[in-house]
Amino acid sequence: MSQLFQVSMKSVIERYNKSKDEHHQMGNPTSEVKFWQREAAVLRQQLQTLQENHRQMMGEQLSGLSVTDLQNLESQLEMSLQGVRMKKDQILMDQIQELNRKGNLIHQENVELYQKVYGTRDVNRANRNSLLTNGLAIGEESHVPVHLQLSQPQQQNHDTPATKLGRLQLH
Repeated sequence: MSQLFQVSMKSVIERYNKSKDEHHQMGNPTSEVKFWQREAAVLRQQLQTLQENHRQMMGEQLSGLSVTDLQNLESQLEMSLQGVRMKKDQILMDQIQELNRKGNLIHQENVELYQKVYGTRDVNRANRNSLLTNGLAIGEESHVPVHLQLSQPQQQNHDTPATKLGRLQLH
């Protein structure tokens, strides 16, 4: 859709430049009015085409399209969606890299603080104590994916020893 807009803008500019050259040569106000009327009609047609394409991209007013037109529209949408997904994936990867970089900086600061507090004699202990909740040390390979699985919560018996004791006393 943006390519169509770019092509139409180029053609408008080209027609304008051509008209400007003709206008300087002719200097006739009537021909200038006719030019701008033609230009306005062309722009209205281009706007109508862009609006129709936009509606079709949004899944509206598809009843007049042939199977081939629908397949072409579907291909365009799939290519656009692929581009959106690639951009989203790139942004997420950039954010992950930035978070890993920040995590490494925090880890380094943590080691430095540990050294200041406890001295340099036990730096390995500081590294062992800096485990994350997922069980990986920050210093481990940050590009290794972490696979998480959701599980159903276990049903818990709500009978605590106090409630069992309370029931026993009530009976």
